[in-house]
Amino acid sequence: MNFTAEQLQENYDKFLSYIDKYITGDRKDKLKQLYLDHAERIMLMPAASVDHHHNTFPGGYVDHIIRVMDCALKVKNLWAECGAYINYTDEELIFAAMNHDLGKIGTEDAEQYLPNESEWHRKNLGKLYKHNPVNPFMTVPDRGLFLLQARGIQVSFNEYLGIKLHDGLYEDSNKPYYISNARESKLRTNLPVILHHADHMAARIEFEMWDRNNGSQTKAVATEKRKPSVPQNVSDEQKADLMNVFNNLFK
Repeated sequence: MNFTAEQLQENYDKFLSYIDKYITGDRKDKLKQLYLDHAERIMLMPAASVDHHHNTFPGGYVDHIIRVMDCALKVKNLWAECGAYINYTDEELIFAAMNHDLGKIGTEDAEQYLPNESEWHRKNLGKLYKHNPVNPFMTVPDRGLFLLQARGIQVSFNEYLGIKLHDGLYEDSNKPYYISNARESKLRTNLPVILHHADHMAARIEFEMWDRNNGSQTKAVATEKRKPSVPQNVSDEQKADLMNVFNNLFK
């Protein structure tokens, strides 16, 4: 997807509007200042580094976060309609959704995603971006939570779990939270589950959008029938028999 400069700015303004609408207290200004301080970086960021993952294009990060926030509210409402116990506020849900991938922006000093200058990796593996080697390794949730606390932005217990556990069981370290036979160690809020569903939904939708626009070329290559190669030291009759066998296999 190619956003124009106007669309990038429009999406970023929409992204910031969620802070005005949902976030309250003194952390509202601190959170907005964090995003304003890195506006250009965040506005142009992809949501992933590999083309077929999700939203791997300039502006993909903001587009993804907006979609996750919208999905999170809708999934929460569906759960509530079906009888779920909602023991958290929309502010907590939106805060966790807005910041669940904050760690992808990198550090205060250096961005995390750099354009991949290797044409081979771009063409053959779809790795359009690479991780900045200047930044020390941290998981995305951990880096995001670190950035928030470094700015003095208070995070509630529900928000902390939502951000930390948003990858669900795709992350092995989350298993103690999601898989438990003991009542006292089960999650006491469904916010992390709902956020994971919303994130998974958004990422899947974004993959399907990419696949419809780009995947047809891959499918064409995968389904193309290769022409058989017949040894030259066989008779014409044997060649005909081999060709018949081949054609029967690939009808």
